[in-house]
Amino acid sequence: MALWGGRFTQAADTRFKQFNDSLRFDYRLAEQDIVGSVAWSRALAKVGVLTAEEQQRLEQALNELKARVVADPEQILKSDAEDIHSWVEGELIAAVGDLGKKLHTGRSRNDQVATDLKLWCKAQVPLLLEKIDALQNQLVTVAREQQGTVLPGYTHLQRAQPVTFSHWCLAYVEMLERDYSRLQDAAARLNTCPLGSGALAGTGFPVDRFELATSLGFDGPTRNSLDSVSDRDHVLELINCAVNSMMHLSRFAEDLIFYNSGEAGFLELSDAVTSGSSLMPQKKNPDALELIRGKTGRVFGAYAGMMMTLKALPLAYNKDMQEDKEGLFDALDTWYDCLEMSEMVLHDLKVNEDKTREAAQGGYSNATEMADYLVSKGIPFREAHHIVGAIVVHAIGKKLPMEELPLEDFKQFSDVIEDDVYPRLTLESSLASRCALGGVAPEQVEVALTNAEQHLQARR
Repeated sequence: MALWGGRFTQAADTRFKQFNDSLRFDYRLAEQDIVGSVAWSRALAKVGVLTAEEQQRLEQALNELKARVVADPEQILKSDAEDIHSWVEGELIAAVGDLGKKLHTGRSRNDQVATDLKLWCKAQVPLLLEKIDALQNQLVTVAREQQGTVLPGYTHLQRAQPVTFSHWCLAYVEMLERDYSRLQDAAARLNTCPLGSGALAGTGFPVDRFELATSLGFDGPTRNSLDSVSDRDHVLELINCAVNSMMHLSRFAEDLIFYNSGEAGFLELSDAVTSGSSLMPQKKNPDALELIRGKTGRVFGAYAGMMMTLKALPLAYNKDMQEDKEGLFDALDTWYDCLEMSEMVLHDLKVNEDKTREAAQGGYSNATEMADYLVSKGIPFREAHHIVGAIVVHAIGKKLPMEELPLEDFKQFSDVIEDDVYPRLTLESSLASRCALGGVAPEQVEVALTNAEQHLQARR
C-alpha cells in the first residue's frame, strides 16, 4: 500500500508506478533506513508518542528485519513497494500490526531519505580510504624496488629529461594523497543529521535532535529544516572526490599503457590483469588499464548529471532529487573497483631496465644539463639555451648523441666548453644535479620514499 494514498480517489497508472518507483536502486539503503527507524523510535518514546514497551517491540522487529536484510539484501527486490521506506514500513506492520503505523509520527520521507543517504555515504568513506591507502602502499613498494631504474621523463609525449621509475611512482602517491585528503574533508562536512527536519518545516514533536544525531553517529544535527531535506552537497562532493581520483587513475593507466606498448617496451604487465585477442594469438592486451581509463568517463558523467539535476531546483524537496542515488552508487562503486584494479596492476610488473635506460639516454635528454654546464661557465641562460639548441641540431646531423661529439665540435659553438663537459652529460650526473626538494636526485628520492613509507605506516 502506498504511504500517501488517502488523498487520491483513483489508483496510479501502472506505467506511472514503474516510472515513479525507486525500490530497484534505493533498496541499497535498507540497513540505513532500519537503523534510522530504530533511532526515531527511541526519540518518539522520549517525547511520549510511544510507550517503552511499544518502542522495545518496534526495535526488536526492526533488528530482526535488519538481520534478514543483511542475510539477503536482494529479497527486497521481489516486492512491489514504491521505495525502501515503504518496504520497511510494510514489513514492520506485517510483524507488529498497527503499532508499526505509529513509527512514522513526526517524520517525513524527505528527512528520512536524506538521513539514509548520509548514513550510506558515511559508510562508504572508510572503504574508499582503505583502497586509496592500499594503492599508495603498493606504489611505494614498487618505488622501493625500482629505486635505481632510470626512466625517460616526458613533456608533450616527447622525451624531456631523465627521471627514475621510483620518482614516477611517488608522483602518483602524491596525487592519491590529495584524493585521500579530499575524501576526509567531504566526510567531515557531510557528518550532520537531517532526521527531525520533517518534510521541510521541522517535526511537530519536541525531539532532542542533538541526541538523535549522536545516536546515529553524526557530529550533530543540521541547522535548517529547509536546507536539511533539499541538501545534496554531500552527494556532489563525494562524486567530485571520485571524479578527481578517477582522473588520476586514468592518467596512471595511460602512462602504463604507453610503457607497456610495443613501441616503448618499458615493462610487461602480469597475465593476471591482461587478456588476449580472439584472432591474434600473440596479443597481450592491457584491458584492466584500458577499462580504468574508459570507466573514468561514466564517473565524470555522473557528476555532470547530478549538477544538472540540482541546478535551479527551488526549496525544498522535489522529486528530481530521486535522481541522486543511481549516479552516486555507480560512481562510488566504479571508483572503488578502479582503485582495487590499479593496485592489482602494480603486482608482478616486469620492468625492462635496459630499455628504460636506453630510452632515457635518447632524445638528447641531457640538453638541459648542457645548458646548465654553460651557465656554470658564466654564460647567461638564454644564450646558453640558444647554443645548446644549435649543438643538438649539429649532433642530429651527425647522427650522434651529444655526449659522443668530439670536443672540437663543441668548440665550434663555445670556447668555454672543455673536457669536463663529458661527466656532466651522463645520466647519473643529470639525475644527481636535480638535488632540490622534490627533485629526481637519488638522495631526494630516498627522502621522499622514506617520508611516504613513514606517513603511510603512521596512518595505518
